Amino acid sequence: MISQDWKRLDQRLEVAGRPNHRRQEVGRGGGGGGEGGRERTAVFLGLEFGRVFRERKTLRMLTIMGTEAEAVMVDEIPFPPQLTTTNTLSLLGHGITDIEIHFLQIKFTAIGVYLDPQIVSHLKKWNGKAATDLAKDDEFFEAIISAPVDKVVRVVVIKEIKGSQFGAQMESAVRDRLAEVDKYEEEEEEALEQVLDFLQSKYMKTNSVITFYFPATSPTAEIAFATEGKEESKIEVKNANVVEMIQKWYLGGTNGVSPTTISSLAAALSAELSKL
Repeated sequence: MISQDWKRLDQRLEVAGRPNHRRQEVGRGGGGGGEGGRERTAVFLGLEFGRVFRERKTLRMLTIMGTEAEAVMVDEIPFPPQLTTTNTLSLLGHGITDIEIHFLQIKFTAIGVYLDPQIVSHLKKWNGKAATDLAKDDEFFEAIISAPVDKVVRVVVIKEIKGSQFGAQMESAVRDRLAEVDKYEEEEEEALEQVLDFLQSKYMKTNSVITFYFPATSPTAEIAFATEGKEESKIEVKNANVVEMIQKWYLGGTNGVSPTTISSLAAALSAELSKL
């Protein structure tokens, strides 16, 4: 329950502040005495307190939303196990986007994929397949994208980024996918420019949320942006080709932007299919 998450975070704050714990953490950095030790102590406490307060802020948002079930932690960011659109959607996949530079992992976003549980009725062909096989099967993910059920991709910012940078990444990925199948015409270009204009003015600080809603009954998409201290803003994407490629950016199997999300989704759906 969320109350247990609050208790866990409070315990982390208490432990981080204990002198013995600070000395242990400083010792791992190569010594605990003098100015160097005090500086390392300050850095450790700053990092730990920062992580805890970010989690507390997101949990507060979940509490306000009335979410009573235990949150799923994705790289220390809590995701509600369910979301409600026209139906109740379940969190069936999660992961991160990241890059490794000189053996240093830099994490950009945490991702949660919410699907109508009825999606399994459109995936019976893959019943009995192992999760590792599904993760490599692009036809399986094509079936997920084309299934007439509500889908939500919730993206939470880990490393702050300008909206123009995030938008440029998405625009490039979508444009390349459209061009590859010869579907990049003036209408698609115009739709992408509208999305880029919407994102360009946003500053995506840590814990900002970008939500992509793909309704079952329409080939459109709704993109919403929420960040602390500002009202949520939304845009509707009406071009079906652009909507399809945005889905493929996140749910595109071996071509998806987040391999960890694809593997997680494959594992969850393999387990759900085994219940049929």
